[in-house]
Amino acid sequence: MTTNPPSPEHIMQIGLGFWASKTLLSAVEMGVFTELAKKPEDLETLRGRLGLHPRAARDFLDTLAALGFLQRADGKYSNTPITDFYLDKHKPSYIGGILEMANQRLYAHWSHLTEALRTGRQQNEAKEAADGETPFEALYADPARLRTFLAAMTGISHGANMAIARKIPWSQYRTFADVGTAQGDLAVQVALANPHLNGTGFDLAEVGPIFEEYVEQHGLNGRLRFVSGNFFEDPMPKVDVITMGHILHDWNLDEKKMLLNKAYEAVSPGGAVVAYDAVIDDDRSTNAFGLMMSLNMLVETPGGFDYTGADCMAWMKEVGFRETRVEHLVGPDSMVVGIK
Repeated sequence: MTTNPPSPEHIMQIGLGFWASKTLLSAVEMGVFTELAKKPEDLETLRGRLGLHPRAARDFLDTLAALGFLQRADGKYSNTPITDFYLDKHKPSYIGGILEMANQRLYAHWSHLTEALRTGRQQNEAKEAADGETPFEALYADPARLRTFLAAMTGISHGANMAIARKIPWSQYRTFADVGTAQGDLAVQVALANPHLNGTGFDLAEVGPIFEEYVEQHGLNGRLRFVSGNFFEDPMPKVDVITMGHILHDWNLDEKKMLLNKAYEAVSPGGAVVAYDAVIDDDRSTNAFGLMMSLNMLVETPGGFDYTGADCMAWMKEVGFRETRVEHLVGPDSMVVGIK
């Protein structure tokens, strides 16, 4: 009696997953979805508009269709509802910033994952940085790369930011500060959804003009302000609520606890600290994105790692929060809330 061997399909799909990934990343880089947001186009028109070589064009576009990112009907290509909503650069719902950064930076850095796993050392631009330098110094020193990075943070955070704007009982508070604010999307979404609030974006000085430009685009100049500072060296703003989006996972355990302690000291009695990341499930078995994000922190930082909700609640209790909870936001992201 013979038994059929198990299918290797899953192994091959994951092992060669970079084929599909790079196809999508190149499409974002070349503006395929932004071009097709205008109107459906045939092969020759689209090839010319995108500057595709005749040898590559049909296979590239048909691959995007086979992967579910484009539709093809009557000889014309068009976006799917999802790519039209999320990958048209002219729409406020655009999340391609994180994909642009993945294409420009992370794709190459992740090719050194094996080295990172064996050495425990980061593999990005700061790979040869002196001890004590943060992983962000090289990024912040290059204005173009900084702008791409901050837009990427908006792209990966936008859905969670909108959820936080609804899920926190903001009516109980009057002021908030978003620490490590980047482009400022979390502050913007909270302010848009809660007109009674005034907020602060807190980040390194280089971020200020980019934050202020983003705030102005949303008509919130009068309610959101930027304060420059280094959260390792300077006190955090005194407010009712401090938010930290995709911040804690950048740092080692001692640094995580230090940041939570500084946030605790900064908020008023009864105030809250909201930390969110791709929080790993407590069993460490289902949130694959959160686990891979922790590997990304291995590649990107000297000591950063992602964490479970139970981990973060324990750290919050340790620094003095009287009440903690974990609440799912969207996709792989959850927030951990500490009440002072």
